Amino acid sequence: MDTGVRQEFPHAVEVIEHTEIPLADGTRLAARIWLPQGAAAAPVPAILEYLPYRKRDGTAERDALTHPYFAGHGYACVRVDMRGTGEAEGVLEDEYTQQELDEGVEVIDWIAAQPWCSGAVGMIGISWGGFNGLQIAALRPEALKAIVTICSTDDRYADDVHYMGGCLIGENLEWGAVMFSILTHAPDPDLVGARWREMWLQRLENVRPWAAGWMRHQRRDAFWKHGSVCEDYARIQCPVYAVGGWEDGYSNAVFRLLAGLQAPAKGLIGPWAHKYPHFAEPGPRIGFLDECLRWWDHWLKGRETGIMAEPQLRVWMQEADRPQLHRKMRAGRWVAEAAWPSGRAEDHVLHLNADGLGRNAGPEAALRHASPQTLGHASGEWCSYGLLPDLAGDQRHDDAVALTFDGAPLDDRLEILGAPLLELELTVDRPVAKIAVRLNEVWPDGASTRVSYGVRNLTHDDSHETVTPLVPGERYRVRLRLNDTAHAFAPGNRIRVAVSTAYWPLLWPAPEPVALTLFAGRSRLALPRRPAGPLDDSLADFGPALGAAPERRVALRPADYRRSETYDQISGERRLAIVGDSGNERIEPHGLEVGGHYERAYRILPDDPLSAEAKVRHVLTMGRGTWHTRTETATYLTATPDEFLLSATLDAYEGDHRVFTRTWSERIPRDGN
Repeated sequence: MDTGVRQEFPHAVEVIEHTEIPLADGTRLAARIWLPQGAAAAPVPAILEYLPYRKRDGTAERDALTHPYFAGHGYACVRVDMRGTGEAEGVLEDEYTQQELDEGVEVIDWIAAQPWCSGAVGMIGISWGGFNGLQIAALRPEALKAIVTICSTDDRYADDVHYMGGCLIGENLEWGAVMFSILTHAPDPDLVGARWREMWLQRLENVRPWAAGWMRHQRRDAFWKHGSVCEDYARIQCPVYAVGGWEDGYSNAVFRLLAGLQAPAKGLIGPWAHKYPHFAEPGPRIGFLDECLRWWDHWLKGRETGIMAEPQLRVWMQEADRPQLHRKMRAGRWVAEAAWPSGRAEDHVLHLNADGLGRNAGPEAALRHASPQTLGHASGEWCSYGLLPDLAGDQRHDDAVALTFDGAPLDDRLEILGAPLLELELTVDRPVAKIAVRLNEVWPDGASTRVSYGVRNLTHDDSHETVTPLVPGERYRVRLRLNDTAHAFAPGNRIRVAVSTAYWPLLWPAPEPVALTLFAGRSRLALPRRPAGPLDDSLADFGPALGAAPERRVALRPADYRRSETYDQISGERRLAIVGDSGNERIEPHGLEVGGHYERAYRILPDDPLSAEAKVRHVLTMGRGTWHTRTETATYLTATPDEFLLSATLDAYEGDHRVFTRTWSERIPRDGN
């Protein structure tokens, strides 16, 4: 990480490497704590990060940049492993359970009662920690005074790794496989002593492939409403700073939170992927920790920092950029809105006509299209981490086998901010159908950059609670909201709308090939055109991206990443293989050696959605001296017309001795997916 390092702070920092937090049921969670020197005599506010990702090794690298920085500025920072993870006791049964949230409240109460804490607590977190920050805030623990939620969501069904627009997405299996692997990791004997093996075996006995459970809830039911703070924004009464990135999977939530929360709220969206903004790519990075300190000082220390007098929403307006699988930087500028919704956007309406996009509606024309199941190979990852080539690539090859509508070359620059909205009039020829719509910017040489996209399971109503089989040949009017964006289309380029009935492997395909008839002249796109903002030129600079000193790690084996696609010219089969190897490292000064390796493989035939297969394999290693553990997990998904078939395996080793093995085989009825 090339984040700048700050060496000196107003306060010296003391570190409590490991302590236990007792819960009411007798379970003990594990924490690492950074304290400003003298906090026991002069108590300070505390900042909590509450995660399942293992403080000893999993998040230790980023924790070293962040928490000592806050502690050096007068805050107690507490990084807690939730039950069944890291060095915490117990078993973690799923994400965002009521037990997890209730125990988070217990942790906050424990922190507030410590002699080094003033009684005021904040929460910060990215992804899981951003989710549970919002969810715990909705429980209103008395000591919780403010949160910073990064790359998170307010809606666990409609805007998370499981479903999008009512469609099962490929990330559901991948994320399930990641957690399946993480939960098999052993605690460090250096911290928990001889009971490490008992704790490890308890985890192995109770772990299961979570993806199967998530797939048993294909509608927006009570399972997903739990933990979705959009169900009642008024439950959150503490101030919320919501942060996202345009290459992340969760930027839409920032707009919804600002519009829905009644508590004080601010929003920030940069060009970043799924990382903290002081070390994220694409850049530019910002002085995010100093921005957080302004927030914490205002809400936890009662100091006037000016942060609440600034615009409510600040975003990176992205300049037109040619398609790239990886970007270190993204051209653009910061713009701001005094409040969101701003009420300043002007609909720039383009009609989907038989001869392309036009400012006026043309005559009605029925355009029939059936996408090959292989369409989507340039989709990139649903959520980029910014470290590897995983962004959406050149769309022209997917465009060539989609139903496309092009506008004329633009005479002037066109800036948009918010969610493009499509109204489509269509019919389909199957009872289950999904559509994907991409908004692209096409360059004079034909290169096509994806600007935004949206997908929809056409069997769902707007609430995603009802599944209604489609009537082949019946006309439907579909409103499709694409992902929010901030983008400036360049003069001379064209706007393109690309419609398809497949988007593999981002979407799991419908059970049968689908032919779509779209009625040109009756369908339209509304772009949220943003006029010049009066606040843009007066924005203060965020300052340089700074962190505390990075953790010392010694590379024992180099990392490697490969992404390859093969195409069979006879069958048309496409295969995508992704291999990621984090290498092996020794973490100083405690000497824990960790390594990781994963493989993802996808295949599909162009005319057979039931040929879709997805496989994910993970290997994790950990050791020190003569002690070594290894876990190997694999998850495999296929489907029939009526069921999803998920199988999984787990093997765990101490040294060369296999201490545990188990297999799973799940049959899950398809419910409109």
